[in-house]
Amino acid sequence: MKKMLGLVLICTSLFSCVDLSSSGETGSTDTSSVGSEAVTTGDNSQKSIDWAGTYEATIPCADCPGIKTSIVINKDETFRISSEYLDRGKTIEDNGKIMWHDNGSVIHLKGKDTDLKLKVGENQLFHLDQDGKVIEGDLADNYIYKKKA
Repeated sequence: MKKMLGLVLICTSLFSCVDLSSSGETGSTDTSSVGSEAVTTGDNSQKSIDWAGTYEATIPCADCPGIKTSIVINKDETFRISSEYLDRGKTIEDNGKIMWHDNGSVIHLKGKDTDLKLKVGENQLFHLDQDGKVIEGDLADNYIYKKKA
């Protein structure tokens, strides 16, 4: 019994001395230094969700039946957006780079004519308002872009 306890103590001591962050084997939790404290960030949408793909929604429009919008997000962190104003015959297209916010769950699409923030969820994107909050109210469901298979 004493040999078993000694072996467990030795293994525990050796394991606690191993610096996993330098070997790249951090598991599902990341730590970063802020001042003298380490902050654990854990999994986020950027790391744990298959976010690349095509998303579609018809968002509300003040003077037309809606804006049919398609957003393609590529693994190389570029995007392409196409917005068709229904019953107007007008389509606007743009492309650019996506930027991940520090929390890893919000992307910012910046293009020539595009400046859009979206929260990344499982197979969907949530359009955010100018304050960076998910849109609420009666039309909230219209601001959710669904991922196409």
